[in-house]
Amino acid sequence: MSGDFNSNRRQCYLDEDYFNWRLNLLDEGIAYWSDNTAPTGSDNAEREALTERYRVSDVYRRFLLMYTGGADVNLMRAAFDSVLDAYERYTTAQRLSQRDASEPPLLFEEVGEYETAMQLIGFCYLLHRRDLLPRIAGLFDPSYRSKDALYEDLLAYELEGRIDVDSWYHDVPYRPLVFSLYRETANESVDDIQEYLEAWYPGMSATSWHDGHLEARKNGKGTYVGYWAVEAAAVAFLLQLDDHSLRNHWLYPKDLVDFARGYDGLNR
Repeated sequence: MSGDFNSNRRQCYLDEDYFNWRLNLLDEGIAYWSDNTAPTGSDNAEREALTERYRVSDVYRRFLLMYTGGADVNLMRAAFDSVLDAYERYTTAQRLSQRDASEPPLLFEEVGEYETAMQLIGFCYLLHRRDLLPRIAGLFDPSYRSKDALYEDLLAYELEGRIDVDSWYHDVPYRPLVFSLYRETANESVDDIQEYLEAWYPGMSATSWHDGHLEARKNGKGTYVGYWAVEAAAVAFLLQLDDHSLRNHWLYPKDLVDFARGYDGLNR
């Protein structure tokens, strides 16, 4: 295990052997599902949709793994296009398979998929890829426009015509983060985000990847690619909060906030 890897990694649960094993596995999966079709499914359209689902899962997990492993954020900014491309390909295939033009790529009703959707929006702000937000809205608006406060509020910082909503899909852990957007003082917003960070990991207990780091630490296997409350960092950035009290929290991607603020300063 190299000292450079340990100094660059962004979470202590990730060691170099596991990182290399997981990265290789994800690369193999992406290559395989780019050239092959899922064997299961009632018809060709369903098989194509399953294929794209498997591929986009590996693409996004690889993206998170690279951040956790210490990848340069400038490189991740360029790589984010490929993540959104994969979600659009899956959405197109899924809508054809379901014969439903409103079918989303991720279900807000499932907390893990909802979290991924909020992360995607958060990455758009923190990586300064706001140009991609209309495409994200195109993926989710047909099913979820005007139905979730956090979704609408985050998009409203860039997109006009968003709708004020006072309900959301998951009270746990998201209530404090929603409240942080409506406080009268910055300190109240910071306190809300701190509460959210404390609630985030327990609130993800129903996801397939929860506690994946335990397997990774035990035998070099597992689903772990990093745990990141990207949407919390996006809110701190958008509200221009003093986040010094948040920066040591293991779920808070402070490097993304630093990039967002530095990039914003250079291009204001």
